[in-house]
Amino acid sequence: MPIIVQKFGGSSVATPEKILAAARKAIRAKQEGNQVVMVVSAMGDTTDDLIDLANRITDKPPAREMDMLLSTGEQQSCALMAIAISSLGHKAVSLTGAQIGVKTDATFRKARIKSIETARLKKLLDEGNIIIAAGFQGIDDDFNITTLGRGGSDTTAVALAAVLRADACEIYTDVDGVYTTDPRVIPEARRVSRISYDEMLELASLGAGVMHSRSIEFGKKFDTPIHVRSSFTDVPGTMIVTEPERPDMPVCGAAITKDEARITVQGIPDKPGTSLEIFSRIAARNISVDMIVQNVGESGKADISFTVPKNELDASLDAVREGVKLVGAGTITSDDNVAKVSVVGLGMARQTGVAEKMFRALATAGINIGMITTSEIKISVLVPRDQSQQALRVVHSSFELEKAPTTPIKPWMPKHIGTDAAAVVARLQGLNMEDLTIDDVSLDSTQARVTILGVPDTPGIAAKVFEEVAAAGIFVDMIVQSYPTTEALATLSFTVPQEQLEHSVTVAKKVAASLACRGVTNSPKIAKLSVSGVGLRTHTGVAIRMFRSLAEAGINLDLINTSEVRVNVVVDGAQGEKGLKQLQTAFADVLR
Repeated sequence: MPIIVQKFGGSSVATPEKILAAARKAIRAKQEGNQVVMVVSAMGDTTDDLIDLANRITDKPPAREMDMLLSTGEQQSCALMAIAISSLGHKAVSLTGAQIGVKTDATFRKARIKSIETARLKKLLDEGNIIIAAGFQGIDDDFNITTLGRGGSDTTAVALAAVLRADACEIYTDVDGVYTTDPRVIPEARRVSRISYDEMLELASLGAGVMHSRSIEFGKKFDTPIHVRSSFTDVPGTMIVTEPERPDMPVCGAAITKDEARITVQGIPDKPGTSLEIFSRIAARNISVDMIVQNVGESGKADISFTVPKNELDASLDAVREGVKLVGAGTITSDDNVAKVSVVGLGMARQTGVAEKMFRALATAGINIGMITTSEIKISVLVPRDQSQQALRVVHSSFELEKAPTTPIKPWMPKHIGTDAAAVVARLQGLNMEDLTIDDVSLDSTQARVTILGVPDTPGIAAKVFEEVAAAGIFVDMIVQSYPTTEALATLSFTVPQEQLEHSVTVAKKVAASLACRGVTNSPKIAKLSVSGVGLRTHTGVAIRMFRSLAEAGINLDLINTSEVRVNVVVDGAQGEKGLKQLQTAFADVLR
């Protein structure tokens, strides 16, 4: 019999009436021939109220006791849901995280799931019960109650769907699916029928609050379909699966991240280990670094720029100052009045012209780009915060994301349980479910680098450069634009196929001359080293591990860019094979 996991968030169970409405959805799914597991969050603002209660006693409550306290919110919801289902004439059993057998590590307030027992769940399902599971919680090896942190009920739901090999995990919330951007900011945003795990991971990290990254990581790692639906309507919602809605479309969504701050370190010695000295100190303070841009150095010096959460700027600057003292860098600048605007799509890996289209839209609107970084499926730019909403609007419009597909969308078909299921079950045995998993450590030795020095810090420069490059039929992979120096000049680098280098340099020199840039340099043979996998966002330190491994081998980094599923660095071509071996060794314990 098919198994469906249904998750209902706090707004979906905020009142007795909403609890009864959710109960009817579960009963309907059971009457359609499914076994049903419900996962519920705490009612409405219950969690916030419990935190406030603790803070009225002390501003530093013990983390263990906070988990004990906060877990009661979900226990209340699941008991009430079981009562509601029973009142409607159907069998139901409510279970806490401990009763289910959700085993976690001992990190209170943000525990990770190690394993989930399924014997009791399957027995109760076979007896005809609808199971109501308390989300957001588990127990550690010493039987302490733990909570999973932000998005914990989503994580519980997708994890249960994974271990039960459910046919789908339905996430019921107060929105009716995933949109091309935030419809509260851009009203014309369109709901998509389907989105890939990788695309959703990128959008979740960029502020799309429909689901948390950890739950999407579970879905991808264990091939669990996730269906985002409205608690209040029967709108079809959005499926999060392996395949995108339209593989032929380069962009599926756009997003804005406003709570960013930028730090730039100029004049760093261009030698191995300098990046590690800075970023390891930031990581030691548990600060999440987002957009990292390191460009090619001049005269033995390089610049590094990166973004951090705005509320952690001061702590980040303290860490950077420590690192700068050791590496002997020059100046440190920062800006907490910036925002990141990004476009995401699996299709951009196979199509040219995406970057210049985005850059031209921003230039036409008079919006200056401070930094650029790209990955295989994402382009991000840093813009002034007061122009960020306009930037999102023009980018969303330029890719016509508000328009529905004009050709039929190929239907997504669920995979039948068989050899795939056996492979997943094998992966679930003998590992912690939320461990970092690296899918690939790779080397690309087919590219060359072109760098334009002294690029003026004015709107339209990036658009002009890449329109000329595209018009010349040159395929561009990585794009990295560093933050402008005190002379209001930036460095813009991009990688191209080696056979197109000569043509690329000619085009770059022509456009550089027209823009009064300082000059053009190139490297005919570079090595692009990449680490990709599941958990790069929630397991901080992947980039640090890369930097440390390469530094220990005396390998210098020329370019850096990052995404939710991949970290890329560019090194000298002669160091490629050596770098690959270093990274394979460094990630051997998590390489799948």
